Amino acid sequence: EWCGPCKMMVPILKEIKENLGDGVTILKVDIDKNPGLANQYQVQSVPTLILFKKGETRWRQSGVMPALAVQNIVKEYI
Repeated sequence: EWCGPCKMMVPILKEIKENLGDGVTILKVDIDKNPGLANQYQVQSVPTLILFKKGETRWRQSGVMPALAVQNIVKEYI
């Protein structure tokens, strides 16, 4: 809740979900409430976007990104 850039990603991720529909699942994890996941995925900064396909990490990036850039990356994997 303290992370300004994370808050900026909320409408971006919503737009991506609206554009890609049921082909993607988007999850938001609060690393303060889930430090185990942060450690498991070696999250060093927030926001960190991680793309999974069939349970495997396919792509990751830290920082705010434009919706179109993220959407284009996701499209490569669906």
